[in-house]
Amino acid sequence: MKYQYYKIADICFRIGNEELINAVASMPGFNVFVTTEKKEHRFEVIYGDVPEEPVEISRQYDFMSDGVASRFSSVPGGYHLMMKHDDGSELILWTSQEERKVYIKGSLAPQMVRFALWIAYGTMCVGENRIPIHGSCIVNAGRAYIFLGESGTGKSTHTRLWRENIEGSHLLNDDSPIISAEPDGVFIYGSPWSGKTPCYHQKKYPLSACVRLSQAPFNHIEKLSVLKAYAALHPSCPPEFAYDNVLYSGISSTLDKVLSEVNIYHLQCLPDADAARLSFNTISGNGSKTV
Repeated sequence: MKYQYYKIADICFRIGNEELINAVASMPGFNVFVTTEKKEHRFEVIYGDVPEEPVEISRQYDFMSDGVASRFSSVPGGYHLMMKHDDGSELILWTSQEERKVYIKGSLAPQMVRFALWIAYGTMCVGENRIPIHGSCIVNAGRAYIFLGESGTGKSTHTRLWRENIEGSHLLNDDSPIISAEPDGVFIYGSPWSGKTPCYHQKKYPLSACVRLSQAPFNHIEKLSVLKAYAALHPSCPPEFAYDNVLYSGISSTLDKVLSEVNIYHLQCLPDADAARLSFNTISGNGSKTV
């Protein structure tokens, strides 16, 4: 079988079957993460010639996005994802955690393949202290800062304001960077999953702060206690994984290290330059907390 190898957040994996390889190569972002480290892959994703999918499926989480209805479930020894588009096309994914294999069959529509690979990576790597986290990540002076919040709260707007008003700032990822808890610290990596913003970087930075963002008619930022910090971080972790003990344990282990080593803040703000300056001055240790 033909394979293509990828490396995301220092985790190597391979994709098998020429159809799937070509489908992934045609999608924006993934070519940046191609690697030649073939002997070091941690898992593989196989398309086409796959075994029968599991019969025993425990329903866990249903969700709908952009015309695709999905169901994420646990199965003996792994996980199962069923995706169905409004046009009737389907993609099915299931994993064998012990074999370190992910099986895919069905549609190769880019929208579904991209999300299926996000699920595959997340389930296979959560036990290695890697978490895809929903947020917009900015870098300044070699250190990373991630802004978290529900869709529409202004994460991308705020990091754009950093780029426009804070010299030396650049975007690492605008939707789903990878947080990694490692022996020498907490880091954040670029990924192929960057939402509607084409921002794909094979780079790693120390994570200096996480900021929960909310809209307000004023600008104010505060550092959070451990309890409030956990509540600020957890909603931005994959919601699909919260209903499985193994996946949730992996998330909790990573968040424990983040909470012990990274400052967590809540920023209430307007979509203006003063908000960007306030957050930068505060979380980089250079200023006061209100304007």
